[in-house]
Amino acid sequence: MKAAILSASVWGPGLCGWAAAAPLLRAGVVAAEGGTVPPPPALLPANERRRAGLLTRLALAVAVEAAADAGIAPAALPAVFASASGDGAVVHDLLVTLAVPEGEVSPTRFHNSVHNAPAGYWSIGAGAQAETASLGAHDETAAAALLAAATAVCAEDEAWLMVVADAPMPAPLAIARPIGPAFAAALVLAPEGGTATPGAARRVALALDFIPGAAAWDLPRSPGLAALAAATPAARLLRLLESLAAGRADRFSLPLAGGRLAVTLAPPP
Repeated sequence: MKAAILSASVWGPGLCGWAAAAPLLRAGVVAAEGGTVPPPPALLPANERRRAGLLTRLALAVAVEAAADAGIAPAALPAVFASASGDGAVVHDLLVTLAVPEGEVSPTRFHNSVHNAPAGYWSIGAGAQAETASLGAHDETAAAALLAAATAVCAEDEAWLMVVADAPMPAPLAIARPIGPAFAAALVLAPEGGTATPGAARRVALALDFIPGAAAWDLPRSPGLAALAAATPAARLLRLLESLAAGRADRFSLPLAGGRLAVTLAPPP
């Protein structure tokens, strides 16, 4: 399966948007912990902006940048939004409320707890009526999202936005589901060999192959990036982002469904 990468965005510890993050990815530099919380998304109306949780803010921050860098209007982009475990902070709040006698769940908190909340906010803010999909595949979510978006590009012969985002769980959920620092990434994928949109500076060829049989997954080359990729499921895309930032051809594997997704990148000469 083949497609082209038109643009990328990333947000995580010390990685605040593609322009700022690309030199750090090339150098293999990443903050050990913490990170900068993205600002409330400007594309949302004021009420929705206040209600959006960390996971949604992460997803929209990278989605907006990737769409702009690809030169495609957000309203025109169908999208895949993915998260390994959803918004754990909101789920925690709901569980605390339900543990209290006669606790009443806020409708606003409830609608922020569903797995497709980021996709819903994207549709509202971007005025997008294009198709969206929301998925989760535990620690294999990044690979599943990449495969889903590339499949849609090939099947429908149009550009798609792909977004993955994860954030830490609060205690005690973190005991059962530990997730490292908050991280999000986005790619805009387009049909192979198509005409570059005005905002896309270059097209990186992407090829995907599913290979049956369990195998170890390939970490980023940088030890700092590798540690982040091992801690946060969405950050498993860091090997791809690291090579994109370096303009380097690469081939690596991500585990998926009892096999592995072999990813090949070929930047233009």
